Amino acid sequence: MAVAAQDSLRTLKDHPFDLLCEMERRSRAAAAGAHGHDVNLEEWVGVGFRLGRERFVVPRDEVREVLMVPPAVTRVPGAKSWVKGLANVRGHLLPLVDLREFLGSGIGGAERSARALVINSDEYPVGLIVDEVFGFRRFLDGEMNIEVPETVIRADRFLDGCFQRAGEVWPVFSLSKLLDARDFQRAAAE
Repeated sequence: MAVAAQDSLRTLKDHPFDLLCEMERRSRAAAAGAHGHDVNLEEWVGVGFRLGRERFVVPRDEVREVLMVPPAVTRVPGAKSWVKGLANVRGHLLPLVDLREFLGSGIGGAERSARALVINSDEYPVGLIVDEVFGFRRFLDGEMNIEVPETVIRADRFLDGCFQRAGEVWPVFSLSKLLDARDFQRAAAE
């Protein structure tokens, strides 16, 4: 069987992209403990980030880009304190929100590792300031748990379950739920 597997890879030697795809498929199958060629592993990809001491992951398609927090932010008069202001990003005004402060867990984004997650929305283009971004996190569908984990930061109403792997829990933060939240839409100070 090992000889047959080697022969099938040799047939792809003149097709480097196909060879890499087959090697990746086999690696994922081995990592999942599966054997054979008929393994179809579905993968979920998100962007990992940190608020305070807690890690979260947001679906990749809900994030347009990750930016350094712009150094020049113009405060908006009459806005709530968690609205940090407007920044000029490549000639476009981008509202910036301190996500940690919005959730009532203190002021965030003061660290050098702070970043802005730009929400992938034409209707509400907004940058969420988080304490750190870890980059892409990949999970298998079987690692998903629909139960919402307890978090220190009060984000429960914005969570869509979690992914669990090797003792680590990654709560899934839904940016679409955040955008639909009435208190997020009402950024004017009272």
